This record gives sequence, C-alpha cells and structure tokens, in this order.
Amino acid sequence: MDTQVKQTQLDSLSQRLQQVFGYRNFRDGQREVIERTCQGQDCLVIMPTGGGKSLCYQLPALELPGVTIVVSPLISLMKDQVDSLVQSGVAAAYLNSSQPREESLQVLKKLRFGKIKLLYVSPERLVRQDFIQRLQEINVSLFAIDEAHCISQWGHDFRPEYAQLGILKQHFPHIPLMALTATADNATRQSICERLHITPYTLLASFDRPNIRYTVAEKLNAANQLRQFINAQQGNSGIVYCGSRRRVDEVAERLRLQGIAAEAYHAGMSQEERASTQDRFLKDQIDVVVATVAFGMGINKSNVRFVVHYDIPKSIEAYYQETGRAGRDGLDAEALLLFDPADIGRVRHLLEQSEPGPQQQVDFHKLNTMAAFAEAQTCRRQVLLHYFDESANEPCGNCDICLDPPKRYNGSEDAQKVLSCVYRLKQSFGINHLIDVLRGSKNASVLDRGHDKLSTWGIGKEKSHEYWLSVIRQLIHLGLASQDITRGSSIKLNPAARNVLKGELSLMLAEPRITLHSIAPKKTQSRMQMNYDRKLFARLKLLRRTLAEEHDLPPYLVFNDASLAEMAAMLPTSPGEMLAVNGVGERKLARFGDEFLDEIGDYLSGN
Repeated sequence: MDTQVKQTQLDSLSQRLQQVFGYRNFRDGQREVIERTCQGQDCLVIMPTGGGKSLCYQLPALELPGVTIVVSPLISLMKDQVDSLVQSGVAAAYLNSSQPREESLQVLKKLRFGKIKLLYVSPERLVRQDFIQRLQEINVSLFAIDEAHCISQWGHDFRPEYAQLGILKQHFPHIPLMALTATADNATRQSICERLHITPYTLLASFDRPNIRYTVAEKLNAANQLRQFINAQQGNSGIVYCGSRRRVDEVAERLRLQGIAAEAYHAGMSQEERASTQDRFLKDQIDVVVATVAFGMGINKSNVRFVVHYDIPKSIEAYYQETGRAGRDGLDAEALLLFDPADIGRVRHLLEQSEPGPQQQVDFHKLNTMAAFAEAQTCRRQVLLHYFDESANEPCGNCDICLDPPKRYNGSEDAQKVLSCVYRLKQSFGINHLIDVLRGSKNASVLDRGHDKLSTWGIGKEKSHEYWLSVIRQLIHLGLASQDITRGSSIKLNPAARNVLKGELSLMLAEPRITLHSIAPKKTQSRMQMNYDRKLFARLKLLRRTLAEEHDLPPYLVFNDASLAEMAAMLPTSPGEMLAVNGVGERKLARFGDEFLDEIGDYLSGN
C-alpha cells in the first residue's frame, strides 16, 4: 500500500475512533488488525472479554464500502451490540427468529439498498443456501465470526452449526474473514483456522485482566458466605453462577429473603421471564442475577463489579469467560469461586453419562484443569495465563494466593522426581499413572506396562497421592510441564524443565494444602484505580440513570462507569474537554453532553 494512502487511512481510522466510539487511542494490536482487514486479509483475534474485540470489526465496517456480516450465537448478544452501535450513530441491524416478519423484511430491504453497515445474524441463517444467494447479490466487505471458539471441538462451547461456517470461503473466497474469541488455547486456535480454511494474521492479546481479583474459598456454609460477600459489595451489580436450575431458583429466593435485589435466569424459564430479568439487570433495576451458564454470553454491561461461582465451572475457558463479565470498564472487580472438592466428582459423574469418545475425553481434560486451578497453590493469574500459553513470570499481587500466600519450601528434589518420572514414561501418560509410578503402585496398569522396573518407580512412596497431585499441578502452573489435550492429557516436559532436572535451578514450591481454608478478601489499591471525586461520580450516576429511564436505555449505553469516573477526575466544562473523555464520541456528546456538563458545572459552583 502506498505510504501516503496508508497515512491517510491511519488518520481516518483515528478520526472514526474518536468521533464514533469516543476513544482517544487504540489498544495494543487493534490498529494492526483493522489495517490488515481493510487491506483484505483474514484475521484471527484472541482478546479478553472487555478487551476491545468488537472494535476490530466495527471500525473496518465503517471504512469499507459494503456491509459487514457479523455471526453471533445468541439473540441477546445481537440486540446488545446493535443497540450500542445505534446509540453511536452506526447503521446496524440484526436478523433473528424473535423478530416479527415485517421487521425482518424491512431489514432485508435496507440490506438490498445498501442502507446497513453491520448486519448481525445467527450461524444457522448464514449457512442457508437462500441467504448465501442473497448475499452474493449485494456488496459484502467483511465476515466477522464472534465467539469463534464455538467452531472447535477443542473449545469449551462447541456448536455443530458453527462448524458449518467453513463454507464461507467456498462461496466468498476473496472477502476477508475475521474470527474473534476471548477464550482459545493453542489446539482451539489451530482448529478454528482449519475449519474456516484461513491462514490468518493472528492477534493474540494478553489474557490478563489485572483489575479482576481472583479468590477461591473453601465452600463451608455457602449461603452465609454468599450473603456476606454480596452485602460487602454495597449494591453493586453482580452475577452468581450455579450448576443447576434448581440451585439457581434456591439461591435467588434465599437472596431475596435476605433483602438483596436478585432474580433468577435459566433455560427452564419462559422467554419473556428471561428477557425481563436481563432487561432489568441491564437497566440497574436489580443488583444480582443468579444464573446458569445460559446467562451472560455477549452481555455488554460494563459495570458488573463481581462474579461468583457457587459451583465449579466445567472448564478454565468457561471460568475465564464468565469471570470476564466483571469489570469490563477497567475498574476494580472481584471473582469469587466457592470450592468444594466433592463438586469435581459430581460434575465428573455427569460427564460420564455422555457418549464415550473424543469429545468426552476433551470434557474430562477441561474439568481436570479447572480442578487444578481451584486447588492451586500458585498465583491464580499465573495459572490462568499459562493455561492460555501466555508467560507470566511474576505473581500478580491481586488474588487470594498472593494476598494470603501458602508456606514455601525448596521443592527442587520433588520437582526432579516428578520431571524424571515424566521423562522415563516417555511423556506419554497422564497424572494418575504418573503418581502411581512415583508412589510404587503395583496395580495392573503399572505392572502390565513394566513400569515397576523404571528407576523412578516408588521414589515418592513416602508422600500421599494428594501431595504429588499438588506438586505436579504446581509444575504445570509454573510452565515446567504441560498436559497435551490432543494425546489423552499426557504430561509433557517443557524446555524450562531442563535447568531443574540438571540441578541448575532451585525451585521454591508451596507446601501442599491438602485441605483448603476460607480466605476473606483483602482490599488493596488496584493498579487500575484512578483518583476521582466520589461525590461527583455519585451525582453523575444518578443523572445517567434518569436519562437512561427517559430514553428507555440501559445506563451503560449512556456512558459507562469508567467514563463517569474520568469525568469526575478531569472535570470537563466545555464540549471540547468532554470529547477528551474516553467513551464520549460526537453522537453521544450531542445527545447527552449538555446535561452532564451542566451537572458538573452545578457541582463545581456548589449547587
């Protein structure tokens, strides 16, 4: 691309970023993805929830001449995204099964006449032959596939209808395709590219969400623990995830009896009931939604301050995605997991009822890694980031392990025993077999393979199964070894293991906590915290709520909490100063700017 043309495009991108979306700067990697998309290149975008994935296709959609087709798995997600775009002055629409026929026909008419820049559709509709034919008759500039982990059998939320999206490259070989997700390990990323037939430019942003505090507490009296935790949140918005519909109803009812504004949400409720709960939550009319995993995907509510898992999730990906619904505005948020080791057995039993085969093995592997996270003795954030193949050398200082660290000991010898045994087993066996060999087991699995003849057989017999399980999980979390999901969860050595095996590196490990203890969250200053006037912030929130009710909008679609906090810090008194606030674009300034400037002016003059 000619340098001058490229510079003009960069200026155009920056202008649109400010004018339409109200942001002063791109986040890491966004601009590169947007430029390459505008040049016609396929892209794979892996960014955390709240990290700015949507902008990666929304901004090119405004730059490119035709329409951008966005694949989205849920009706609620489509509506949320479209409402937000319309508020910013973008010609966006969706087609889904909940629409009246007349409304769908109106959208199709606008599509035909080029009146829509972004159209959100379900994967089922997009792969229909009649819809593909319709798209071939208009100017399509880009396909964006959101929640792309649904394509892969290695993903935590595999959906067969997503797997059919590979036909897009057959019908539209020259139109760029962008796949986006917040949660994809290496196996999932490879699978996405293979199934979509793309060799993309890949943006692998950091999975770190430093504003979220991760806490795992032993589940003792869960009802009391939950009540105390929510009361400490002082009316903030939050989500409580439960493992079953019955548990959802029980927890929601108990919270209501305790005076907390909570509602249930699960697939056993009517569509109207679910829509009402979601709408009231988005509009800050209820504080807490108690839900199954049916709730939350794509919910763009930016001021969720906490997420509680009452029961253990089935995978690290699910946990990461669900906790990621807290703190999307970048302000402090908390993620609490109430953990009972017996929950692992219950979920495993449920998985055993599914059809045996590769998918069941994947599900078992993912559950085991989730158990490893819950029982970890190392920094929670390091465990999460290493799972997604991201290096994290320093503890985060913002999780329960960092705030209440376990006792440490020189674990070099234990590590050498484990890593040597992995090597002797030719990196071909899973954790349980590895522990059996370490502890000198004489079960059939060990004897039949002749593993009782290995030099490492029985070198750890003086320690319990749980002890070695804790040590092995720590070595995985520290990146010295890893589990290969594509080879039966066998343990493999990573290059970092070499120095430990050679005795060139002394390794401090956590003394295995065979039983967990409950940890009360400690308040520390978040690195994301900004200094702002709390009284003014409260007044701006009240004004936002009034305006949101007048316009029948969720409050965060007026301005999110981070924008209000910035206003309370910067104290803008003119339209130009207000535009310098992140999240204030020209359309929103025109709609709501005067009211907020007046409120700030009144506050500064003592009214």
